[in-house]
Amino acid sequence: MNQAFIYDRTINFRDTDAAGVVYFANGLALCHEAYEASLAASGINLKSFFRGEAIASPITHASIDFFKPMFCGDRVAISLTATQLSAESFQIEYQLYFNGEEERQKAIAKALTKHTCIDTSTRKRCNLSEELLQWIKLTQ
Repeated sequence: MNQAFIYDRTINFRDTDAAGVVYFANGLALCHEAYEASLAASGINLKSFFRGEAIASPITHASIDFFKPMFCGDRVAISLTATQLSAESFQIEYQLYFNGEEERQKAIAKALTKHTCIDTSTRKRCNLSEELLQWIKLTQ
């Protein structure tokens, strides 16, 4: 059994809003950074993957729940686990924690993205690529 992928990140000033906390949309952007890092760590070429030459895997649903605020300078760890939903779709579950073993007891935010693979020329659903299937296995 593999472990969920962990991405470490410092919250930057640009991630925060006028109240000084992470802006909700930037919480999802942090998760997307973790997604990209996990793809790269599994050996997927990000330039060709996101260019979508043959298939693309756009996000069809995104949600995030915050339990504690995150401020500029906070160190966070984002764990992600991908799950295949069908031959054409997958989802990624994210949990954000303050960095530090004793602080990883309770998530400060949880997010979910759902993705559907499409053929870029026909814009119709298609099966997940072998590289995506391998990546999903690595995150579980």
